[in-house]
Amino acid sequence: MEEARAGEIVAIAGFAQANVGDTITNGETPEALPRIKVDEPTMKMAFLVNDSPFAGQEGKFVTSRQLRARLFHELETNVSLRVNETQSTDTFIVSGRGELHLGILIETMRREGFEFQVSRPEVIMKEIDGVECEPFERLFIDVPDEYTGSVMNELGPRKAELQNMNVEGNQALLEFVVPTRGLIGFRSEFLRLTKGNGVMNHAFIEYRPFCGDIARQRNGALIAWEEGVATAYAIQGAEDRGVFFITPGARVYSGMIVGENNRPQDLDINVCKTKKLTNMRSASGDVLVTLQAPIEMNLEKCLEYIHDDELVEITPQTVRMRKRILTGKR
Repeated sequence: MEEARAGEIVAIAGFAQANVGDTITNGETPEALPRIKVDEPTMKMAFLVNDSPFAGQEGKFVTSRQLRARLFHELETNVSLRVNETQSTDTFIVSGRGELHLGILIETMRREGFEFQVSRPEVIMKEIDGVECEPFERLFIDVPDEYTGSVMNELGPRKAELQNMNVEGNQALLEFVVPTRGLIGFRSEFLRLTKGNGVMNHAFIEYRPFCGDIARQRNGALIAWEEGVATAYAIQGAEDRGVFFITPGARVYSGMIVGENNRPQDLDINVCKTKKLTNMRSASGDVLVTLQAPIEMNLEKCLEYIHDDELVEITPQTVRMRKRILTGKR
């Protein structure tokens, strides 16, 4: 190959230490090109080895060594990602440019057969001139005009400020400035509010002074207190305690979050309880049980839902929420 021009794709071998942004040039007359500046990460979360009772049952790659190798291999192509080791060999701090960036990595690893746990995402704070600052983003939303009220009501508690609004016909273009932590979990809620008819894009602006706490309206969790298979009989008997995230037949373990309580406190419940048999009733004599539809919790919803004392368990087949400390009856 005599030459390669900008935009062409070439393959070069023999440079084990070359990284994205490096200049490969003639050794006799070296002249490096200016390195492209990559925005720093704004959000971080912990990746942990799965230690739940179901660990190793659904994934192919489950060890700390395999998790570490995969995360550091990602750094070779994912230039805006950062991975830091901790004092624990089973925990790694992964920093990225937002919830979507980290969520894509989690989903990719899940599909590759990895099994691990992650903590709730948190923004990376900085102290600038003695003032605690947080990352802010510019958010653009393009929705039918009929959904603008619902979208604005959802963004208000998330500390979003409307900068511009342009309505043409039945379509509205909204521009907001919002703290990065206010966008955690917003994408799935946005799709629900607009019934899939809206488009949103956001990009990092700068660090600004911390704008105060964002209220999280969440009650306590319903927590399974024993390992087993959830039954319709047990779920029906506990429906007055809250709403469920699981269906009959789901495998659960002690400490797994199976629903949300109607009250602020966490509540341990038995979702594996079966109907007692007597000489007047057999197992085949059960009547049809009608249950409320469970709330579907995808990865994004789980990351927004959990508290600091909780984790999301990721496997190729399942996404579960659990308490960090797996005890029986608390």
